[in-house]
Amino acid sequence: MKEKILLVQVAALGYNLFTAKNGAKTFDGLEINPIEGLFPALTCPVQATLRTATLPSLHGIIANGFFVKEFLRPFFWEQSSSLIKAERIWKSFRAKGGKVAEMFIQQSLGSENDIVLSPAPIHKHHGGMILNCFSKPAELNKRLKKVLGKEFPLQSYWGPFAGEASSLWIVAAVKSVVKNEKPDLLYTYIPHLDYDLQRFGPDSKQATAAFKFVKKCLISLLSTAKNENYKVIIFGDYPITPAKKVIYPNKILKAAGLFKTRNVRGMQYPDLFTSVAFAVVDHQIAHVHIFDSKEARRVRGTFEKTGVIAEIIDGKNGKSGIENERSGDLVLLAEKGSWFDYRWWDKKKEAPEYASHVDIHNKPGYDPCELFRSINPFKIGNNPDKVRGTHGRNDKDDPVFYMSDIELPEKPGSLLDLSKSIQKLLDTDN
Repeated sequence: MKEKILLVQVAALGYNLFTAKNGAKTFDGLEINPIEGLFPALTCPVQATLRTATLPSLHGIIANGFFVKEFLRPFFWEQSSSLIKAERIWKSFRAKGGKVAEMFIQQSLGSENDIVLSPAPIHKHHGGMILNCFSKPAELNKRLKKVLGKEFPLQSYWGPFAGEASSLWIVAAVKSVVKNEKPDLLYTYIPHLDYDLQRFGPDSKQATAAFKFVKKCLISLLSTAKNENYKVIIFGDYPITPAKKVIYPNKILKAAGLFKTRNVRGMQYPDLFTSVAFAVVDHQIAHVHIFDSKEARRVRGTFEKTGVIAEIIDGKNGKSGIENERSGDLVLLAEKGSWFDYRWWDKKKEAPEYASHVDIHNKPGYDPCELFRSINPFKIGNNPDKVRGTHGRNDKDDPVFYMSDIELPEKPGSLLDLSKSIQKLLDTDN
């Protein structure tokens, strides 16, 4: 491959949203092409598929987190690259001397790539954190901090203050690496559109403002790419759809006597040692882990009777592309307009201590309420009914997109095809 490539993933930008708010099917001279998304339509599975040209059933990233039965606990947003159990699409390209960079990509720490940059804060014992990024080489983060004038603003990457500042820093960092380190392939991520689409919904004025800022980010990157002789491939990972109804799988299990809690000073914490089942939720997907196989039919029947689940998938032996040893025994798919929340309590005083804080690693499920502020400045909002946008389904009438100024070996029809096409491009010697 002769050309250098800048590969950009735009969070939450689907084809329908892009073309509607853009007012055209071209952007800065590039054709916006619709392609089928991935199931599940979640950040980590999409990024793992893009890097391996395989489905979650093979690479093992079945959600943004997964449950480990030996520990009886879920692990969310873990960053080790070894969690991805499939070969990267650029392996042979690097073996021939190609230089690859990943910037702000999940599960990239510990990879063999030449350049890696990802948030890696230090959590202090008495609260708060030391902002920092892991970088390879180690000097890269120091250089970027000096050039950009500050450490990466982690508080704008997630939480109630999440917003444009994170994307602005990432774009500036990418431009600097393109100009100075000059990798042959740089894969990066623009996050901020996702936040306001979840908070306010895809049809809100806030979503329109966030989209306008995305356009500025992309135009800035395209300008730098052109000046530095880079080709670009830009794609959306999933569309955000309106959220109108909240479903609580663990409340359903608790009401049926299948999920147990323990009382700690009035707060209800999970007791997975005596529970029959537990649901690890992630937007519109829920992985239900069954600890007593004799109760499997009862667990399934409990969800079937609710009438609020679109589909119940066999997480171990089905044919949806999500079947893996890490998947739940059952995988629940929410109906359009609905999403799954991890909560199992009914009274505010029963909420575990972590419920009112940004705590992405300890919460046993994804919590979009972390995007909302509370009256108490040290806590987050705790009302799932405020969430206006969600994702996770892969519906044919709401595709994602790609656009590029380089001719791909095969025109992709899906995100999986896009990955395969990029791999062929990297392996082309002429």
